Amino acid sequence: MEDKRRVIAGYFDHTLLKAFATEEDIENLCREAKEVHTYSVCVNPSYVALCHRLLADSDVKVCSVIDFPLGCSDLDSKQYECEQAIAHGADEIDYVLHIGRVKMHDWDYIRLEMERLTDLCHSKGAGIKVIFETCYLNTDEITQLTKIAKEVKPDFIKTSTGFGTEGATVENVKRMVEEADGQVKVKASGGIRDWATCKAMLDAGASRIGVSASLAILDEINTELV
Repeated sequence: MEDKRRVIAGYFDHTLLKAFATEEDIENLCREAKEVHTYSVCVNPSYVALCHRLLADSDVKVCSVIDFPLGCSDLDSKQYECEQAIAHGADEIDYVLHIGRVKMHDWDYIRLEMERLTDLCHSKGAGIKVIFETCYLNTDEITQLTKIAKEVKPDFIKTSTGFGTEGATVENVKRMVEEADGQVKVKASGGIRDWATCKAMLDAGASRIGVSASLAILDEINTELV
C-alpha cells in the first residue's frame, strides 16, 4: 500500500499558487511534500528561495511558474523571471506561453519564445514545461503547439494553469501525448482533485500531475487498497 502511494506521489508537483498564500502556507506545503515524497513543490517565484531552503535536506524539487497565469508579458520579462527563479533555487520552470500570439497563429513568435526559454533553462541545468492553457485553444492550435515543442524539445508540455475556464481533460492529454510521440512529456494540471481523475490522466499518458489535492488523492488510494 505504502509503495503504491509513494509511486503515485512521485508523479506530483504539489502545488500552491493562490495569491493569498502566506509563508506559513508554503512551509506546510513543503512539510507535506517531504512527508509523502512528491516529485516537487510548485510555487510562485517569490517563494522559491524559501522552498529551496526548506527542502534542502530532501529529494523534493522546487518548481516555479513564470508569467503566471496570463502569459502576456514580453519575452525579455519572461527571460528575466526565469533567470531569477533559477538563481533562487528553482529546479524546474513552468512558463505560460503567449496565448494571444497562439490565437493569432504567430507561430514564429511562439517558437522563438519556446527556444529562448528552453535554451536558458537547459543551459542552467533546470527543466522547463510549456503551459498551453488548452481551454482557450482549438484542436488544431494544440496540435501545432505540440509539433513546435517536438522540435524545440522543452522537457514537458502542460495542459493548464488551473486558473482558466477549464483544467486538464483526458482528451487533450491523449492528443498531446499522441502528437508528442515520446519526444516531449506531458503534464496534466488543473481540476485534478480526486484519484479517479488523477488515474485517468496517468492512463492517458501524462508523466507528471500538477495538483494541490495531493494528500486527499493519496488518502483515496489508501481507502481503495484497504
